[in-house]
Amino acid sequence: MYETPLTALVLSGGGARAAYQVGVLQALAQMRQRVLGPMARLRNPFGVICGTSAGAINAAALASQADNFERAVDSIAQVWSQFSADQVYRADSLGVIRSGAQWLTMVSVGWIIARWRRARPKSLLDNSPLDSLLRRLVPLERLPDMFMQRQLHALAVTASSYTTGDHYTFFDAAQPVTLWERTQRVAVQMPLSHAHLLASSAIPFVFPATQLSVAGQSGWFGDGSMRQSSPLSPAVHLGAQRMLIIGASRMNEPAGRMTEGQGYPSLAQIGGHAMSSIFLDALSVDIERMRRINRTLALLPDYAQADTPLRPMEALVIAPSQRLDNIAARHLGALPPAVRALLRGVGVGGRGPEARGAALASYLLFEAPFTQELMALGAADTHARYDEVMQFFGWNSLTPGRRRESAHEPDILI
Repeated sequence: MYETPLTALVLSGGGARAAYQVGVLQALAQMRQRVLGPMARLRNPFGVICGTSAGAINAAALASQADNFERAVDSIAQVWSQFSADQVYRADSLGVIRSGAQWLTMVSVGWIIARWRRARPKSLLDNSPLDSLLRRLVPLERLPDMFMQRQLHALAVTASSYTTGDHYTFFDAAQPVTLWERTQRVAVQMPLSHAHLLASSAIPFVFPATQLSVAGQSGWFGDGSMRQSSPLSPAVHLGAQRMLIIGASRMNEPAGRMTEGQGYPSLAQIGGHAMSSIFLDALSVDIERMRRINRTLALLPDYAQADTPLRPMEALVIAPSQRLDNIAARHLGALPPAVRALLRGVGVGGRGPEARGAALASYLLFEAPFTQELMALGAADTHARYDEVMQFFGWNSLTPGRRRESAHEPDILI
């Protein structure tokens, strides 16, 4: 059984930055085990799980093992803590030459030669190794049992259609759900496959698109963060009464921070800025929108609230307390040599404070030194907000007299 009230877990995208989510989940599992003891294994804390891009992979792995939350978190953490880039994309010289070098040639002056030779490079990197990893990490064949056992209410992953231009939420649920459709947003209830996860995590330009069939029509899909104007919407439509949202960047960056370099921006800087717009901005905007709705509803009398379909949503947002770009800058040397050489061509290089293009590289840094540091940060940020977490889940009532461990004031209504 999943816990009540129906709680959604919302995991954002961000490539290798999704390691932060795993650290948060580890800390939650530890807190929950400490409070509930053996009872923790009987209930799943999240009845609705929604994920985008790399967050979709983490979401599906959790949902497929919803009957044992702690074990699911352990299995995900084991992969992320021992990550190497070759588990996600071809990082050897031959693989990089076949994809990245050819792609860069086509988009530069060599496009004429590429056209003449009918070369059709699909992406900067070849992510074929990811398919094998997904089949080991995400046992989707267990989902029907999770629904039947009422360990899970719904799993949703998102992808963007290059064919139609629409943003899709693909979901599976224990019961039929009324579909929703908004401007350029479509919801489809269907059995989920590893192809949906490959599509959701296909970072534009970096990884190739994935072909999916929807209502008998075939189309090409890419990363779910593209055109995702309302990341929280699937959880709301799937019936969540409250939600835990885990971001992949600081929600409020300090004002007036310096940008790298003073000259014309490199392709890596422009690419990093574009990636932030795709992966990070929509979530912050949607959280702000929800806060405004909550404040507005709080001002309405009861009879007026009864006449509106809107309802206040209790939510807890956990996001990095440090800039992940800065952490990535310390680990650029962990990238495979062939990938470093490829990224150097677009302006990624250096180390520490002198590093360039770290924002772009952070999405591809599937290497243990980087992912382990992000996991540690996620765990530390969660433990630092101990009281808020306990209040959100109602665990504080089970531990009377527990010493306050957080200096932060609770702020979980958004």
